[in-house]
Amino acid sequence: MTAVTRREQAAQTEADLKAAAVRAFGRLGYLNTKITDITAEAGRAAGSFYKHFPNKEALLEALLTDLLAAGDATTRAEGHSDDFSDRAAVRWHVALYWAFHRRNRVLMDALQQAATVDGGFAERLRQLTEPDMHHLAEHLVRAREAGVALPGDPLVLATAFTSLVSQFAAMWQSGRAPHLGRELGDEEAIETLTSLIHAGIGGR
Repeated sequence: MTAVTRREQAAQTEADLKAAAVRAFGRLGYLNTKITDITAEAGRAAGSFYKHFPNKEALLEALLTDLLAAGDATTRAEGHSDDFSDRAAVRWHVALYWAFHRRNRVLMDALQQAATVDGGFAERLRQLTEPDMHHLAEHLVRAREAGVALPGDPLVLATAFTSLVSQFAAMWQSGRAPHLGRELGDEEAIETLTSLIHAGIGGR
């Protein structure tokens, strides 16, 4: 077997373990999932896990790194604007995150569970996501430069923005929201969040 083939096989095993972990997290919950659940889901020997990850937290961090890379790619998509004085720019970001959370809801829940019980992982999560927070804060600085009287520090507002959108998405997409008597559609959710956030930062 050549070195290239071995690398390809190792990469495939790693990808299989990641995909299996997401399925297991969705079925069992992150905290209840054991490494043997992941390897069984992947159809791999239990020992194969440790050739790629020292523990379950490391696998989750690798999944987060993949998520952040995918998120960085979407910010280069058509329609992106960094001027939050423009409601359309706020809506674009809200819609992007709403769809991103829906696609990755199981993993987003797993990250929240891990951060709740593991202070070390919570700090690592903060470190990995902090650049994105500063990037969002730059959008708010641009709004201030365009004449918007921001109600607070741009970085503080960026954390409020992400907290509101992430918690709202987690509640409504998981079925944990109060009984509305009807389905909350994606467009209504996005429009509601956009109006609230745009008005909250002082947008015209």
